[in-house]
Amino acid sequence: MNILKNKWFYINSFIIYVVFSLVAFILSSIYLEPNVKSFFISSFMANKVGNPEIVEIVVDESNPDYPYPLPLHMYTEILDYFTTYAKPRVIGLDIFLPEYNPMRKADVDFVNQLNKMDNLVVSFLPSSENLTEKDISLMKEFKGKHALDVKKSVISYPGVYNQIFDVNPVYYDNAKNFASVRIERDGITDKVFAASNIVKIGDAYYPSLPLKMYLYENNTNEVEINDFYIYVPKTGLKIPNKLITNGVVQSDIRFYMNRIIKVGDKYIDTHSAHNNLPAYKIIESYRKLKAGKISELEFSPEEFNNKVVFIGINVNGASADVFKTPIYNRHPGVDIQATTYGNIAGNYFLRNVNIFAQFLLTFILSLITFIIVLRCRFIKSLLLVSFIDIAYFILVALCAYSGYLMSFINPIVIQFVTLIFGYSYKFIAENRNKEKIKQAMGKYLSQDVMKNVVSNIDDLKLGGKRAVVTVLFSDIRGFTSMSEKMSAEDVSMILNEYFTEMEPIITKYNGVINKFIGDAVMAIFGEPIQDINHPQNAVKCAYEMLKKVEYLREKWLYEGKPKIEIGVGINTGEVFIGNIGSETRMEYTVIGDTVNLASRIESYNKVYKTNLLVSSSTYEAIADIADVIKISEVQIRGKAKKMNIYEVLRIDLKK
Repeated sequence: MNILKNKWFYINSFIIYVVFSLVAFILSSIYLEPNVKSFFISSFMANKVGNPEIVEIVVDESNPDYPYPLPLHMYTEILDYFTTYAKPRVIGLDIFLPEYNPMRKADVDFVNQLNKMDNLVVSFLPSSENLTEKDISLMKEFKGKHALDVKKSVISYPGVYNQIFDVNPVYYDNAKNFASVRIERDGITDKVFAASNIVKIGDAYYPSLPLKMYLYENNTNEVEINDFYIYVPKTGLKIPNKLITNGVVQSDIRFYMNRIIKVGDKYIDTHSAHNNLPAYKIIESYRKLKAGKISELEFSPEEFNNKVVFIGINVNGASADVFKTPIYNRHPGVDIQATTYGNIAGNYFLRNVNIFAQFLLTFILSLITFIIVLRCRFIKSLLLVSFIDIAYFILVALCAYSGYLMSFINPIVIQFVTLIFGYSYKFIAENRNKEKIKQAMGKYLSQDVMKNVVSNIDDLKLGGKRAVVTVLFSDIRGFTSMSEKMSAEDVSMILNEYFTEMEPIITKYNGVINKFIGDAVMAIFGEPIQDINHPQNAVKCAYEMLKKVEYLREKWLYEGKPKIEIGVGINTGEVFIGNIGSETRMEYTVIGDTVNLASRIESYNKVYKTNLLVSSSTYEAIADIADVIKISEVQIRGKAKKMNIYEVLRIDLKK
């Protein structure tokens, strides 16, 4: 039965541990992991400068002569600059297209400029709005021109997007390349961790701006997609997928170091990982080139030759295209797009450690922690666990530096749950073990003595106190001769049954069995259980013991066992009670003349053929509840003077 109980204790404990671990893991993943992930990305992963071949042209508010928003004709000038004078490999336009009005010359010129540029990729945002019949026709046309050529797809998530946000068909009739600029935010930290490399709209797949620019450079539109990576057959590139949900194929961004430039005597953080120029400088340079003022140029158009150019916005207010990332709280969207392109072109990805390896590490960490808790003392176990956590932190940091992101906080949270569970389990197990020991020792010591020892466990020492108590001795008559006629086993059975019946009676009257001496019992009343009526209770106990012996005698005679009689002697007086012995071996007992007298009074039962004798001090306390016969002038061995003792005939148990 104990084995079964222990089995269920372990099973229930394990189930509770698993439930708490799952809850802690879920809460940690939602509320803690993103921030810790951000820390490792910014502190260890961003260890490389951005691709020097990437240049960002940023529309900002640095020059009041070119206030935001720029008029459309200035965008036309910027694009014409990269068509007529500078020769970049590919250009990404991270700016939403304005409403088109064919009656405005600037709009027509802008569309004509788009039409001239084969290496320009224009951006759009997907929309989940329902399709009208007109939209269905437009999306069919848009799909035919701009969707990816997906040779294989096993994406397990359906898309939720039906069309693109309002873009006049004249734009995608004239622009050669369209791509999505959707940027994903984390729901808790509001930070950007992942790039949306592919978006599913309807039944077609569309690339992100950086991916489309990479595909254009490599003269391909063919990809393969599954739940684990995007594969470009022509180049052999594999982009690891972090998540595919709502038809958006994401991968974690591996950010670059921030770019610091020196201006005069000061160093300025550009809040960008790549070379960048304000858009107004491109416009001014374009106008000087057209006017033939080449000598006044701040930079040469040749500096952009064979480069990758991103054109975007970095302004304040509602139109700000800025996001929180692990690197900056105001990270320009155009730099995030450029960073994603750098990941793709340089095969420089943030890769998540295999989930099985992560689970195995968490399991090992928790197992080691549990073993340490069980085997080591509190301070030592905390130091060892702290050392393990520091080592694990270093491991995660080294992996992050190498581009492999490993969960840090989730295993630590599970370890913390294991730590609490381990100490709780240890506490419960130790208490259960202590309770077993107490129960076992209670068979050798009185439960009350045991409680006294436990309550003073930190202050156990030799010594005690003086107290007035009542001492009871009982002895089986003729036990020695009876033992000679019986086997040791039979004697043992009789004694065990006898003591088993006597113990609850003594306990009932607040007595404490001090010891068994062969066939004799020594009990104390008044200590350690405080009882002002200890003489009366001792005599009542003796009287009931005699009644129980009458029952046992008849039972044993029926069973063919020998007839037994007992004698009881009781004395009340002062004793020394406490721990007697040595520092290494103590016994809780009473000593003094009162004890000796109680033993000798008991022995007079044989002389006077009685069963229950008490001293005069005890009689004084029980005179009103007992009928007695006085035995006068008894010479007690060891006493100079004779004394009176009393045989108790009857006692009123109700008083």
